[in-house]
Amino acid sequence: MHLLYLDDSGSAPNMSEEYFVLGGLSVFEAQAHFFTSELDKLAQSIDPQNPHVVEFHASEIFARRVHPWKDMTREEARGVIKSVLKILADSYDTARAFACVVHKNSYRDLDPVEIAFEDLCSRFDMYLSSQRDSGDRQRGLLILDESSHETSLQRMARDFRTLGTRWGVLRNLADTPFFVNSKSSRLVQMADHIAYATFRRFQMRDAQYFDIISGKFHSIDGVVHGLSHKENGNPGCMCIGCLSRRASNQ
Repeated sequence: MHLLYLDDSGSAPNMSEEYFVLGGLSVFEAQAHFFTSELDKLAQSIDPQNPHVVEFHASEIFARRVHPWKDMTREEARGVIKSVLKILADSYDTARAFACVVHKNSYRDLDPVEIAFEDLCSRFDMYLSSQRDSGDRQRGLLILDESSHETSLQRMARDFRTLGTRWGVLRNLADTPFFVNSKSSRLVQMADHIAYATFRRFQMRDAQYFDIISGKFHSIDGVVHGLSHKENGNPGCMCIGCLSRRASNQ
């Protein structure tokens, strides 16, 4: 089974932010323990007495307003975010990052959460299809952080499997999404960091975190399919997703 853990960054209704990002980590089920173990080790180094209470929530680490991050310097806290992302960067070749970046003003009449979710469902299905073509016939499962969107996203995923997305019916998902508390899932916490790193790359033009994991986004023949940037009126975008697609059409 291939597992895609998803979490978001940015506030969908907050129009003072240009972007909303849904990001995730795809791993084979046997690899999940590795990420949990590595993040547990990092938590142990931060709070040896209570490592289980350390939740790697990137925006909280960056803000340094709550324990244990409030006791760190800015450099130390940002180093933690980079350490989390480096676990992914140095992990299995088959572990893949995914993210959908939605420019909210380009889709004023639509829900950016639903746009991003449909897009990533389709991209994950495409990824699973490519794996099946190479002999891996495992199906996929979506695992998301608990949110107010739980009911609508479950309905959307169910409809995708029967009625299809705008790109076709999803044929490789084993079930509707599962929702978990991020505090109990280190892999959802990793997904949170992927989303946050991508959000800062687009919202803040700060690529120092994104660059650590840029090589982990799913790609085929040099085209980065794992990163989707949805923005009208920006044909010259230089992000790795847009740039690789333009290059493939030349």
